Amino acid sequence: MIEKLEFLLALARERNFSRAAEACGVTQPTLSAGVKQLEESLGVLLVNRSSRFHGFTPDGERALEWAKRIVADARAMRQEMRAPKTSLVGHLTIAAVPTALGMAQKLTLPFREKNPEVRFTILSQTSREILAMLDGLQIDAGLTYLDNEPLGDIRAEPLYRERYRLLTLADRPLGDRKKVTWKEVAQIPLCLLTPDMQNRRIIDRMLDGGAPADAPMLESNSMVVLAAHVRAGRWASIIPETFADVLGLDEPLRSIPIVEPQEVQRIGLVTPRREPLPPLVRALIAEAAALAARERVEP
Repeated sequence: MIEKLEFLLALARERNFSRAAEACGVTQPTLSAGVKQLEESLGVLLVNRSSRFHGFTPDGERALEWAKRIVADARAMRQEMRAPKTSLVGHLTIAAVPTALGMAQKLTLPFREKNPEVRFTILSQTSREILAMLDGLQIDAGLTYLDNEPLGDIRAEPLYRERYRLLTLADRPLGDRKKVTWKEVAQIPLCLLTPDMQNRRIIDRMLDGGAPADAPMLESNSMVVLAAHVRAGRWASIIPETFADVLGLDEPLRSIPIVEPQEVQRIGLVTPRREPLPPLVRALIAEAAALAARERVEP
C-alpha cells in the first residue's frame, strides 16, 4: 500500500506517468498498474486519464491528502526504528531561498559534528517552491522568509534577520558613501534577482517610492551571477547583509548599508506541521533553535 501511495505522490508532482515512474525508479506500466490497484482497493476512480494524465478526480484529490499523511508517517516510523541511540544516520534534504544559501552551513556544520553519518542535500528554490515541496514530501525542511508572504500551516523556527546592502564598486555612483537610502538606490542602474524570488518582491516594494524605479538592467536567480556583474563594473545590486559576509568582499567592491527606512525580514527554518516528526527533522529543529539563540532572534 505505501509503495502505491508513493506512486500517487510522484504522479501529483510530475503530472506525467512516465516522469513519475522514472522518479520512483520503476517502469511506467508498473506505476500505472500500482495506481490502478490502489483505485480497486479504495473502490473509487483517482485519476482522470486516457493515454495521458489529465489530473485527479475529486476522490483522487482527497486520497492525495491521505497519501501525504500516511507516507510521511511511514517515513518517520522507518527513520525512528533505524535511529541508533547515539548519533543519527540518514539523509536530510533542505531547500533554501537563494539569499539564505550562505547561512545553511550555520545549521549543517554543527548538526553534522553531532551526527557525522548524516548526509545533506541543499537545493536553491523560490519561497513558493519550498512550500510546495514541503507539502509534496520532496524535502525535509526549508530556509525561507517568515513575515512577508503567507506560509500556510507549517512549523517555523526563526533563525536570523535579513538586512540589505548596496553592492557596488568604489568608483561607481554612491560607491564612496558610508550609508545610502532606498530612494537614492532607486536612481542607479541595478541588477537584481528574478521576480519569482521573494527577495525581489521585497526590494521592488522598497524601491517603489523612490522613482524612477526603472526595470533592472539584468536579472538572475543566482546571487553569485549578480555579484559577478557588479564586480565587472557595469551595475550595482542589492544583497542581504549575510550574503555580503559569505562573499568575503574586498576592494574595489563595497557593501553599503541601506537605511531610511531600515528594512528587516526574518529568515527561518520551516518544516511540516506533523506529529510525530522524524528524528532527523526533530534534531534539525533543535539545531535551528540553538542558532536562533546565538543570533538572538525571538520567535
